[in-house]
Amino acid sequence: MNKIMEMRNKRNTLWEQTKAFLEEHRGENGLVEASAVEQYNKMAGEVKALGDEITRLEEQAAFDVQLSAPTSRPVTNKPVSHAAPKVEGTATDEYREAFWNMIRNQGDQFAVRNALSVGEDTEGGFTVPDEFERKLIQALEENNIFRQLATVIRTNSGTRKIPIATDTMEASWIDEGEEIPETNTQFGQTTLSAYKLGTMIKISNELLHDSAFDLASYIAARFGVAMGNAEERAFFTGDGDKKPLGILAETGGAQLGVTAAEEDLVTFDEIFDLYYSLKSPYRRNAQFVCNETLLLQLMKLKDKNDNYIWKPSLDIAKPDTILGRPIRTSSFMPGVAAGERVLLFGDLKNYWVADRQNRTFRRLNELYARTDQVGFMTTQRVDGRLILPESVKVLKMAGTKATTPTTPDPDPEQPAG
Repeated sequence: MNKIMEMRNKRNTLWEQTKAFLEEHRGENGLVEASAVEQYNKMAGEVKALGDEITRLEEQAAFDVQLSAPTSRPVTNKPVSHAAPKVEGTATDEYREAFWNMIRNQGDQFAVRNALSVGEDTEGGFTVPDEFERKLIQALEENNIFRQLATVIRTNSGTRKIPIATDTMEASWIDEGEEIPETNTQFGQTTLSAYKLGTMIKISNELLHDSAFDLASYIAARFGVAMGNAEERAFFTGDGDKKPLGILAETGGAQLGVTAAEEDLVTFDEIFDLYYSLKSPYRRNAQFVCNETLLLQLMKLKDKNDNYIWKPSLDIAKPDTILGRPIRTSSFMPGVAAGERVLLFGDLKNYWVADRQNRTFRRLNELYARTDQVGFMTTQRVDGRLILPESVKVLKMAGTKATTPTTPDPDPEQPAG
């Protein structure tokens, strides 16, 4: 560094000498005398050479500093953690371990409360760990075709209000400078609530304490079947009373597309009319859904060219088709009978299923104690509703839907028997 400073000073001195020499040999006309030009070029060349050498020395010095730098930085402050952010809530390993220990009765409820302060609900249950939540949701989807077809949302609030445009705006052709007419778009509102669904199973203590027994998978599968069946039944035929409003509801459900001429028979023309009763934008993603008893009829139908309208899929991952659109079956769709809505056709993504997280889980120690068994109860809050009724059409059989006769209550004034 001293050498660089020395050469900088030397270059500066030489440059001052060069300028002085130049001024001394400048004539009255402002031009440098011819005899001084050679000397000036020589002095200016030395200044430039010194500059080049200084540049090289500075580059060398910088390179030496880099080579001499330490390969690691000394710790002079409080160490900073670069680990992933701490996971809160039911996703923590602490909560998962405490939860399943409590379920197996190898821990206590206080450990769960300590691991998750919001883990206890008002009914004494605990929110299930995230890994179990995913298993249970997967089990519900595997046992519930409706969840695979519908739109599923999750909410932390009890209700979800959905604004819906109830009319279509219109545009008008206008002349230059003419006032643009107004259109009053109307909005409706659909509310998704949080109806309570629950089920309970019992497991022997021997099985419960068997470390080789996959308790989580077993419970998820059992609960998935029971709750999935209850959900799917409600999503199709629910009346909205303490349960979701089903897609087949006459009010608020899918719109009537076609009424069959017979009570127990469907024709090709009626299927064709149902297909075109749905607006073309909805037909792009539309699917048929029916009971297997109706599917047997549809498999036998032929079009006007004597071709079967049902086409089996050659790909395991794809469903069979009718009129080029997928068809699926559910045991919760009504069978062929008078007045029943037996065939759906539409974009089922417009049926919204609202899950209110999280599901809760409760161990019942005393209920089955006499048989040395332990009960497990789970609850969830869910609702479902078709938010655009025009997006799904139904085929209804002729006749009047049969009603189940009700037995009148006995007269309290009359003795029984």
